[in-house]
Amino acid sequence: MTQAPRRSSLTVAGMFVVLFVLLGMAPAQARMPASSLDNTRCLGCHDSKKSKIDVSGKDGERRALSHVDLRKFGKGVHAEMQCVACHTNITDNQARHQKNPAVKPPDCVSCHESLWEAVKQQGKAQEKERLGVVVKNIEDYKRSFHARPDEDNPDKAKASCEECHGSHDFNVPPKGTGRRTAWHKEIPDTCGAKCHEDQLESYAASVHGEEVLDKNNMKGAVCTDCHSAHQVINTSSEKFKLGNVNTCGDCHKEALKSYSDTYHGQVNRLGGAYTAKCADCHDSHGIRAADDPKSKVHPKNRMKTCTKCHSDKKPGMHDATPGFASFGPHANTHDLKKYPEMYIASKFMIALLIGVFAFFWLHSALWYYREWQDRKASKPHHRVDTKGLQLDEKQQHFRRFHAGWRIMHLLFALVTMTLVLSGTTALFAQSFWAPTAATLLGGPKMLGLIHRIAAALFIAIFMIHFVYVMQKLLRSKTFRWFGPDSLVPNWKDLADCVGMFKWFFGKGPKPMFERWAYYEKFDYWAVFWGVNVIGWSGLMLAFPHITAQYLPGWVFNVGTLVHGEEAFLAAVFLFTVHFFNNHFRPDKLPPPDVVMFTGSQSLGEFRHDHPAHYQRMVDSGELQKYLVDAPSPQMRKGSVILGLTLIAIGLVLLVLVITGFLDG
Repeated sequence: MTQAPRRSSLTVAGMFVVLFVLLGMAPAQARMPASSLDNTRCLGCHDSKKSKIDVSGKDGERRALSHVDLRKFGKGVHAEMQCVACHTNITDNQARHQKNPAVKPPDCVSCHESLWEAVKQQGKAQEKERLGVVVKNIEDYKRSFHARPDEDNPDKAKASCEECHGSHDFNVPPKGTGRRTAWHKEIPDTCGAKCHEDQLESYAASVHGEEVLDKNNMKGAVCTDCHSAHQVINTSSEKFKLGNVNTCGDCHKEALKSYSDTYHGQVNRLGGAYTAKCADCHDSHGIRAADDPKSKVHPKNRMKTCTKCHSDKKPGMHDATPGFASFGPHANTHDLKKYPEMYIASKFMIALLIGVFAFFWLHSALWYYREWQDRKASKPHHRVDTKGLQLDEKQQHFRRFHAGWRIMHLLFALVTMTLVLSGTTALFAQSFWAPTAATLLGGPKMLGLIHRIAAALFIAIFMIHFVYVMQKLLRSKTFRWFGPDSLVPNWKDLADCVGMFKWFFGKGPKPMFERWAYYEKFDYWAVFWGVNVIGWSGLMLAFPHITAQYLPGWVFNVGTLVHGEEAFLAAVFLFTVHFFNNHFRPDKLPPPDVVMFTGSQSLGEFRHDHPAHYQRMVDSGELQKYLVDAPSPQMRKGSVILGLTLIAIGLVLLVLVITGFLDG
């Protein structure tokens, strides 16, 4: 009776021992090391078809763990990788994974950087160059706006790789495939649905959104086309504002070219972000067609758009006036129907440029050839009857220019060169040297100020000279407007010009010039032409609110064209033809001719350059009145240094102008 209970107790105890062992073995068998986990085991729980898994989120809140779409994962770039290759902090296969606190959670950045370093060490960088592209994108991302700490959660970045790419299904389909079109079309939603809802709404109603979302046009712009994928920067930064113009121009090349020819575009090319850019006029995300009543550039809305910048409320600005609405920010010179004024003005300026340069460059080339041939043949100069005067043609000088003319000439030269540098820097803002020149001069705003001050000085010097000359001539009782001392062209000038071409070809003697040769008169009167054409067009552009009060907006387009083309003509003529006539002819070598700095020239030079004037002075007995001593050695040396300096500056400016023209 007493044995049965004991055996029963042992049996029960044995069963408990066996059960305990079995229960102990079960978890030991389930805790498989992470290294033995393959994707099949992981996806057994994390497949999107499975029930959702809740985990602890921020502040203890529960959240659903992201599941993996097996179909998309199989097509992604990571399809051949094992889950634990990224999730290295997982230590077991438990439902609530134990994680190694010493190992960082999955990190796209460190993973790809380590992978690239390993590839380089293996010498396979060229074979797997795509990995290097990814690392380059990572570096761009680190400097981007997205990498900055989030304001609401400073421990996180504003946007991470996972939020844009989706590491489990990321894939960029091949170009030209239907999947590529679908992927391209999803970009606006990727950016907008989570973070930029307002921008997405505006974009969807825009011409860009219509092309992409409605018409499946791959050429339509999406977020990454304008903001880039990895180099996303703050849209309020100057870097973005300046660069975004080029981004628009990648698609709208013709519009970019015409924009660059305007004042707005020139400042932009020189590094100034304060003038109107594409988004300022067309909007950024809500861009609409120009004929859309809701478009910011629709005729009914243009004045409102212009007054965003051109307003009395902004320092240095004035309210836009009626002519602003008809200004053509994208006017060109080849569309006669749309921009007839620009077309006609362009053809006139081209004809003027070709005509002037063709005539005077040919004139210079032939002159050089004939003068060089005469020097080689030692042909004598014109013989002048000196009436028995005892003259030392080397030591005695003829006073050709008094101090006032010389000072004016020097000031004109300095101011003109300043105008050429500052003006052509803006005119050829797209050239390689213009942004550097603008920076050295203090930036676009300072460049404009320098140009305007130089222009005011130029006009002031011109007016002083004009008033001085006119009052002197009007008071003279002996001056003849078409006489030999006058700068007014006459019939002799035409005869001398024809005679020069005969001499060029060996068909006659060189003409005997009077006080002013025909080419000197052209130089003189060219200033009058230039002051009026460049000056008036410059004034219209400098005070647009006044101009547009009385004139239509197309005058700004024509004014900009004429102002720049005439300035180009003046600069190139000055530093080629004028320099040749006065400094680089064989009879003037070596340069410079310093008569405009010393005021006098030797009698030999005077007789050679202006024999008719020389003879008239001898015949009238007035030559002695103009004879002066030769300049002192110090005066001549200083004049030579000054002359060579101005010539060197002029030639440097010529190179800049020509390269700027060719870059255009």
